[in-house]
Amino acid sequence: MNALSIEFLATSMVVILLPGTGVFYTLAVGLGKGFRASVAASVGCTFGIVPAALASIIGLAAIFHTSALAFQVIKYLGVAYLLYMAWNILRDHGLLDVNEDRNPASYFKTAINGTLINVLNPKLSLFFFAFLPQFVDVGSSNATVSMLVLAGTFMFLTLAVFIGYGACAALTRDYVINRPNTLNWMKRIFAGTFGFLAVRLAFAER
Repeated sequence: MNALSIEFLATSMVVILLPGTGVFYTLAVGLGKGFRASVAASVGCTFGIVPAALASIIGLAAIFHTSALAFQVIKYLGVAYLLYMAWNILRDHGLLDVNEDRNPASYFKTAINGTLINVLNPKLSLFFFAFLPQFVDVGSSNATVSMLVLAGTFMFLTLAVFIGYGACAALTRDYVINRPNTLNWMKRIFAGTFGFLAVRLAFAER
């Protein structure tokens, strides 16, 4: 099968468009901090895919599949981080603080948070472990190169879609800022969503 097939691109877009931790994080940042910060969040979430993609390509993702301890350690670190993100949304001057900060250090911190959200999700490594080989002849001499191309394409699509999500969130920012009750409800919704994702990850199996 041709690596960059229509099937791969279509499947990737479906997976990327589905709401997950990265999507909700980017939306929250876009609402709270504006478009530029949402781009930083998008870059961070995309960069967080790199370890999972590389692990699947060189076979390290198999460790999560065979080692219960390794999977559980990463999983509960991810759960703890998602709960931290939920608390960070609810607290004053947290993630959904509407005072936009254009400090480069703030953008860097936003990107790091996005990276950690994906790095601390063992299910992402298992996803790539199962996903990429479907579109590559693993017995061919250039299988590794093909998988790198697929992973890079998936990351590019992720970045583009997440920037789009962030832009949409940023466009509604003024509406939210001018309605404190709406902002409070948005905080509860996003915090509850991260809490739900943490619970779902806690009960995830290999």
